[in-house]
Amino acid sequence: MVELTPLPFVITANAAVGRRWAGLAAEILSGVAGGLICLLGVADLAGAKVLAPAANADLQRALDLTIMATGLLAAAIASRPVRERVARALPIDADNPVHALALALTVILFGVDIGVIAFTDVLATAKAQPPLTIADLVFDETPFLIFALLGVGLFIRRELPDSASRLGLVLPAWWQAAVALAAAGVFFVFAQQMDVLSHTWTPDVARRVDAATTHVFGGLGGPAGIVALALVPGLCEEILFRGALQPRIGLMATALLFTSIHTQYAFSLDTAAVLVIALGLGLLRKYTNTTTSCTCHVSYNLLVGIGVAGAVVNAAIAAEVALIAISAYAIWARRRRPAALGEP
Repeated sequence: MVELTPLPFVITANAAVGRRWAGLAAEILSGVAGGLICLLGVADLAGAKVLAPAANADLQRALDLTIMATGLLAAAIASRPVRERVARALPIDADNPVHALALALTVILFGVDIGVIAFTDVLATAKAQPPLTIADLVFDETPFLIFALLGVGLFIRRELPDSASRLGLVLPAWWQAAVALAAAGVFFVFAQQMDVLSHTWTPDVARRVDAATTHVFGGLGGPAGIVALALVPGLCEEILFRGALQPRIGLMATALLFTSIHTQYAFSLDTAAVLVIALGLGLLRKYTNTTTSCTCHVSYNLLVGIGVAGAVVNAAIAAEVALIAISAYAIWARRRRPAALGEP
């Protein structure tokens, strides 16, 4: 679950954009955010038990040290020379406090998630928690949307139309909708094949992942739950990761960060499948818009929730072939059009 604690930092960073003290704000906000995370690791190492429990003392110590290192790395973003070096590789403004804070929070989220996955039994933890309800799902996912909207400065330095444009939320063309649906079908088939490989190559891990996933999402098996599971993460996650973050931290970093939040898969082939799908969604965002990636994500989640089996398979295959053909033609036609227009 994403905590709302950093929201005052996000609001302050947006308020500082364009001010004389913007550089100072970038240093203070990034430094404080990283410092607080480092202190959590220190406190847990001292016995305060503020982090997730690991299986033994050695793993707990490794988790604490990982969290401390994550905090120190995030705090390093406070240094202007570091931000200038990062700006050579990423499309960020080294003097922009929002960009600096986004980098720091990205490092924190990724480092904490990787530490938790590596040194705690996330699958056992998932099974120990009560199954998700629709209310839980909304509560867990809504912060992603809030961070995205406030991160781009909604009602602070941008009005709603400008914020939507910055997030890539536009009315998609017909061919973009076709591409989104076709990609969702491809992702679904790919994920199913990766699941087969997981059960073949790592059966013990696959069974544990299945058990944890069934437990966590078992309460969302009805029509309302399936629709909620498709819409809520499909919209909230895409608007934050592909809409707000990808234009600043890049395709690969966004995909890795997106994959890291899916801790319910631990280290498994299912996690590798999430990474590939995240890259695919990122490419949709890069070459179309966030609305298209949202459509694809929602459609994929819906396919997973409903499942495709029995007599429906043939119809699904025919529909997917048609969508792929339409998408291929639309992309070919668009690539050919500028060349045709340039002819004498």
